[in-house]
Amino acid sequence: MTPQIPVRLAIHGASGRMGLAALRAAGQRSDCTVAAALVRAASGWVGESLSLALGAGAPDLDFVAALDPDTGVDAIIDFSTPDALETPLSIALERRIGFVCGTTGLSLEQTERLKDAASRIPVLWSANFSLGVALLKRMAAAAAAQLGPEFDVEILEVHHRHKKDAPSGTALALGKAVAEARRHAFEDVARYTRQGLTEARAPHEIGFAVMRAADVVGEHTVMFASEGERLELTHRANSRSIFASGAVRSAVWLAGQGAGWYDIADVLG
Repeated sequence: MTPQIPVRLAIHGASGRMGLAALRAAGQRSDCTVAAALVRAASGWVGESLSLALGAGAPDLDFVAALDPDTGVDAIIDFSTPDALETPLSIALERRIGFVCGTTGLSLEQTERLKDAASRIPVLWSANFSLGVALLKRMAAAAAAQLGPEFDVEILEVHHRHKKDAPSGTALALGKAVAEARRHAFEDVARYTRQGLTEARAPHEIGFAVMRAADVVGEHTVMFASEGERLELTHRANSRSIFASGAVRSAVWLAGQGAGWYDIADVLG
């Protein structure tokens, strides 16, 4: 598939923090353009100009609740909530365009819905669109494969006070990468809580610790610890703009792909 250049993007959840960041990120690239900024029908932003939120230089568009049939779109980026997932996914399926999803906290059924859609359109879901986190995932998997079972694995994540899902989707993705590298079923080794009098740490266990505070954008640490030494791999995000930039880059790339299930690592090559 040869995408139109510039690639025409629709942003769903456009009035949210990540949606606005994606609009700004798209505006800084020459290989894409914003074709539509989609929000909920009940949003107070419906009908308002993007310039009210983004200032001078914003695309000459209004926030809208529905995609105009005459508006050409090559890929759609979704930064909304799990209960709103079906709206942008339906658009992508109807238009047969790429679907980039950064919405976390999806149910098992919603994840399966995305994977089913991938048989018809290109779908890229990621809990984190940071290129640094993509490399962290690779590094954690490599360390897990090389270090023996005598190295315990713990994952710590820190986010702002408003984040609802815990552990974060990124922390879970890191844990799954470690489990896969060690050939364990993630569900069998993940440990989410420790409280009161607990048994000794189980072999192969992957522990998760969660912190929520103030305006922390996002921090993730994967710790490998054995008797006498400890290796810590850490990524700290200082701005949401890195996630938005990664999502826009992914959408531009995805517009040129065939149907299938993709990962941010595929964008890196």
